[in-house]
Amino acid sequence: MASFMLLAISPLSAQKTVQDQGEKFNTLLYYMNRMYVDSVDLDGLVETAIRGMLEELDPHSVYIPSEDLQQADEPLNGKFEGIGVRFNIMKDTIMVVSTIAGGPSERLGILSGDRIVEVDGEVVAGVGIRNKGVMEKLKGPKGTHVDVGIKRSKVDGLIYFDIERDKIPIYSVDASYMVDSRIGYIKVNRFSKETMTELLEALDALQSDGMKDLILDLQGNGGGMLNTAIAMGDEFISGDRLIVYTDGRAFPREDRIAEKTGQFEKGRLVVLVDESSASASEIVSGAIQDWDRGLIVGRRTFGKGLVQRPVRLPDGSAVRLTVQQYFTPSGRCIQKPYEDGVDAYRREKYERFEKGELMSLDSLDLPDSLRYSTLIMNRTVYGGGGILPDVFVPIDTSMNSVYFTDLLRKGLFNRAVLEFVDADRKALERSLSDKESFVQDYVLSPALLDQLVALGEAEDIPFVEEDWNTSLPAITLRLKAILGRNMFDTATFYEVFNPINPVYQRGIEVLKDGTYKDSGIGNR
Repeated sequence: MASFMLLAISPLSAQKTVQDQGEKFNTLLYYMNRMYVDSVDLDGLVETAIRGMLEELDPHSVYIPSEDLQQADEPLNGKFEGIGVRFNIMKDTIMVVSTIAGGPSERLGILSGDRIVEVDGEVVAGVGIRNKGVMEKLKGPKGTHVDVGIKRSKVDGLIYFDIERDKIPIYSVDASYMVDSRIGYIKVNRFSKETMTELLEALDALQSDGMKDLILDLQGNGGGMLNTAIAMGDEFISGDRLIVYTDGRAFPREDRIAEKTGQFEKGRLVVLVDESSASASEIVSGAIQDWDRGLIVGRRTFGKGLVQRPVRLPDGSAVRLTVQQYFTPSGRCIQKPYEDGVDAYRREKYERFEKGELMSLDSLDLPDSLRYSTLIMNRTVYGGGGILPDVFVPIDTSMNSVYFTDLLRKGLFNRAVLEFVDADRKALERSLSDKESFVQDYVLSPALLDQLVALGEAEDIPFVEEDWNTSLPAITLRLKAILGRNMFDTATFYEVFNPINPVYQRGIEVLKDGTYKDSGIGNR
């Protein structure tokens, strides 16, 4: 939840009980190393012990080995250092799906569909390389160089590039577009250092296009930085109102207040959430709900109301230690129970379907002790486990089937599109030159559907006609959305796919069918 920082704890200030337990642990390690029947991996034992201790505390206090620390922080920092490509491993070869705008690979002329077969003189095709291996070879500090040999369609031999690594952005705003002449849509996938810059640019562009109402999509957004969540809330909430407060045993209560005039403090606001919206997403949606600023549409959010602070350990590893709980302006703690252990805690989100919650909120036990009131209109809201939406949207299973699910789990939709595009990218680029006409008018090629079926059979997923007919609208639209992302940009995926997303559909309806006005929020 917080940006990475050092937390120095002096051994002189530690309590005697902590020193005693430390000596006990060190003594055990000493005797295991000296006396145990087999050789002992002390490093591995200590790391296992640390992980076990943290799991006894809560599900969000975690250990990060030193070699994984930089990669763990990249999504929060909003950038990493490398060559700037999105890739997929296809037929045991690294295929460039797309280059990242402004990155070193794009500047050198590396193209979508290029295959990286050599890295620094080493053959990387046909050797069983995995994603982690690709990262290890291509990522590296800014200013360092890597030589890649690329096989390009219809070009004899390899093309060699000397790529100077650079800072590569990790984008937080996946999509931003006008739904119609009045309603704007923004999809945010994480809360990082760069998120607010991207959000403000998106708001600027939409307002220039005439946006009066906003749909902010936080579905699947697992959170990120606390300060970014506060800054986002400040964009929508006026005055010097409380956005969130944090409190913990070793840290006094700290109120975080809206401090500036935001870019969208007026205008109708709908926030889309689901069971994977967590942490910072819940701070933003909780503040908007508590101040009656907008309507929350979707399903109950994950329920993570704990704040972690990074603590560096002597060997360069770190622990993200839970130090506070956060509370929404009305006083709600959003953290769901975790007394039954980490495994049960993680399963809870998936058990909501079995319990019927994803179909109806009637299955939820909502005692009066969890009841709170919003701060302007005194509407009833609940704490104790996520944000309950103002407008509930059940999950849509009408197009689900076992065959469809099996294809998804194997990742065959992406593979089918990649192979379809790779067969004749130049012809596709000529025929799909206009994004708007693609979104509105493009009809999926039967060859792409056949490609998906063939890949399924190659992966021992037999074709089931009944399942195919049930899921065909979802299959077709998902393939088209992935194709749009491959040929244009990430936003195209959402422009194509959102119309069959029930939460998105309901969010638009709320603004058009009188629900927003009837809630009283729009009359303030």
